[in-house]
Amino acid sequence: MIAIPKFLAMNGGDSIISGVIASGGQRLDKALADASGLSRERVKALLGEGRVTLAGKVAAQASAKPAEGTPFAITVPAAIPAEAQAQDIALTIAYEDEHLIVVDKPAGLVVHPAAGNLDGTLVNALLHHCRGQLSGIGGVARPGIVHRIDKDTSGLLVVAKTDAAHEGLAAQFADHSIERAYLAIVGGLPTPVAGTIRGAIARSSHDRKKMALVEDGRGKHAVTHYKLLERLDSAALVECRLETGRTHQVRVHMASIGHPLLGDPVYGRTPSRLRPLLNQLHFHRQALHAAVLGFIHPVTGAAIRLESTLPADMAGLLVELRTPS
Repeated sequence: MIAIPKFLAMNGGDSIISGVIASGGQRLDKALADASGLSRERVKALLGEGRVTLAGKVAAQASAKPAEGTPFAITVPAAIPAEAQAQDIALTIAYEDEHLIVVDKPAGLVVHPAAGNLDGTLVNALLHHCRGQLSGIGGVARPGIVHRIDKDTSGLLVVAKTDAAHEGLAAQFADHSIERAYLAIVGGLPTPVAGTIRGAIARSSHDRKKMALVEDGRGKHAVTHYKLLERLDSAALVECRLETGRTHQVRVHMASIGHPLLGDPVYGRTPSRLRPLLNQLHFHRQALHAAVLGFIHPVTGAAIRLESTLPADMAGLLVELRTPS
């Protein structure tokens, strides 16, 4: 099913992967992806660049089905540097191997460079931490961001180091097989104490910086399952499990049922009796933490499930809310 034997040679800055097709009748892009560890999309791109040969002749058709025993060679150019700059920013690593890394992101750290946040981001930090370990995502030496967490949300986030890991993780996010559970402190007591919130999410037509619930067909389908974990003073600790992963999903969905996250400056108003407490604690972010992340390792096939404890600011808020004033 795969091309064997396989070996890696170096030619200047390029890598050369070569071997023979182990069995006939299989699409060339699939056979080469299995053999090389590259994604099929990357193999197709290399075919298009004339970097693949079969029996010494340049191959171009991904759909070709070469005969068993046909020798092949793939020339993989050295990954070009990412545009973002590496920066020595401290990270808490929950899991890491040669294929991927899971970061326990602190609140306040932006995930990806963008207008207004060109540096000081998680990507900048990962370029430094993973220096020399990134084989290239689509030919660029960069970490593969397959999902994001808001700047002021803390918790677990998985990032790919290789093309194959990036493709495998992206597929799991696309089919909603990733386990994601968030801990949120919301205003009031949700009734019922457990339920499912369904509602399409899209950019607000009134404020482009906000997301909003919209009619089906206009936005992206979104589903959040919530349950009460603990009753608090004028608030509640809630677990939210994501069936989908839309921008600001937990924040929008909990606000839509009248229980916005405490401290959320965009989607809700903190109960008036709790505002002095939040000011006293200098708690000025949405009380949201990505506490559980589970997935199938895209390369090894191992089941990985990680948990993150509440950061100090949310833990301190919980302590105060357990003691009614």
